Amino acid sequence: MNSEPESRNNILLALREILPEKYLLTAKEDLKPYECDGMPAYQRIPIAVALPSTIEEVQKIIRACESQRIPVVARGAGTGLSGGALPHEGGIILGLSRFNTIIDIDHENMTMRVQPGVRNLAISEAAAPYGLYYAPDPSSQIACTIGGNVAENAGGVHCLKYGLTVHNILEVKIITVEGDLVTLGSMTLDTPGYDLLALMTGSEGMLGIIVEVVVKLLPRPLATNVLMASFDAVEDAANAVAIVISKGIIPAGLEMMDNLAIKAAEDFANAGYPVDAEAILLCELDGAEEHLAEQVNIVMVALGEANASNVVMANSEQEKAQLWAGRKAAFPAVGRISPDYYCMDGTIPRKRIAEVLVEIKALSEKYGLRVANVFHAGDGNLHPLILFDAGIDGELEKAEHFGGDILELCVKMGGTITGEHGVGFEKLDQMCVQFNPDELTHFHNIKHAFDPYELLNPGKVIPTLHRCAEVGAMHVHNGELPHADIPRF
Repeated sequence: MNSEPESRNNILLALREILPEKYLLTAKEDLKPYECDGMPAYQRIPIAVALPSTIEEVQKIIRACESQRIPVVARGAGTGLSGGALPHEGGIILGLSRFNTIIDIDHENMTMRVQPGVRNLAISEAAAPYGLYYAPDPSSQIACTIGGNVAENAGGVHCLKYGLTVHNILEVKIITVEGDLVTLGSMTLDTPGYDLLALMTGSEGMLGIIVEVVVKLLPRPLATNVLMASFDAVEDAANAVAIVISKGIIPAGLEMMDNLAIKAAEDFANAGYPVDAEAILLCELDGAEEHLAEQVNIVMVALGEANASNVVMANSEQEKAQLWAGRKAAFPAVGRISPDYYCMDGTIPRKRIAEVLVEIKALSEKYGLRVANVFHAGDGNLHPLILFDAGIDGELEKAEHFGGDILELCVKMGGTITGEHGVGFEKLDQMCVQFNPDELTHFHNIKHAFDPYELLNPGKVIPTLHRCAEVGAMHVHNGELPHADIPRF
């Protein structure tokens, strides 16, 4: 077996035959920007960063790595928030930022074929002249790329009505770990056989390298209205979510912010938020003009039933944009009031939002750390921001334990440990809570069917059963774990 320095030298020699020198980064100062994604708590330096621009180059790189058993971590814009693009110290980063071309816009069939490095927002900007747009809109849409969106099954403000990434793509092309180019899905709404397109969406770079995506476009809504409801109690705002939807209204977006998030966003974005409110709901309604007024009336009644202290409706496009500006800027705004924050991501049934927020407040008091809640209330996708100071010894670990408790609370309430950020490296322990040994074994079997040597993004998403036993989430029987003979790279 090759020694570590020998393996490093061999793969670098192979990569230098594939890529021009400037697109193969090996110097420490060049590798440093790739040591983490948007989750800076975890950092590693890879052997190299390869920056191909063609499918053929990706195939050659993957084949070289597969033949030498070198791990490969695919990376887009690096905006992920769960350590999903954390490098492997014995592997390479496959950067896809140069795959940034819009290949084709078919406005008649309302589709767009793009490379994975195209930014989310750039898709809607390119579709705008045809009166179309791409619905999934994560908060990082100005920077995040469609390849990463597919890998994480990203959502955003409008996923309540228009769905997640998986509902808004038709086809992807991937490079397998053997270097083969494979097309999953098709230009029709259904294809025979297993739904491998859905399996690939949200697979976090574990099953293949995405090199092309066909997205579905939607007509721009004929009209929109944005309402902001203020509440004197967080529980009332949470209950309002279920009341609105129980009236038969599915808003395009239904977002919630608590007082700490309100104050931070208002100070940063001047969105016109009431800083004395305990919580606000932002509700966007869209559709034909003749139906919109009826929807607004129904929602106004529902908000009144939920004890809203005040409801404001935007009267112009500028006012609509202003109300949304605060929500879109909430994460950086919170960054101004704390040296560090830890952004969590879990999903619960929306009828339990009030109950969970009460529990989060109790956990905040237990750990002595403040929490700003800003999230997609309509589909129960929570994003508690845990404020801490990494300069204080032990505070990062305390924040991580706090975050783990929130995720386990989500599972307890009938939810999941992620809504759109993925599992990555961050939530491996909580996977042991979410799934039992047999379920995790099936995940491993799927992984090995695509990637038998576990070279694609190893050490992410699916914990070993031994790890689950070590964190106390699974019990060892007679000194053995069920299905413990899973091979590991």
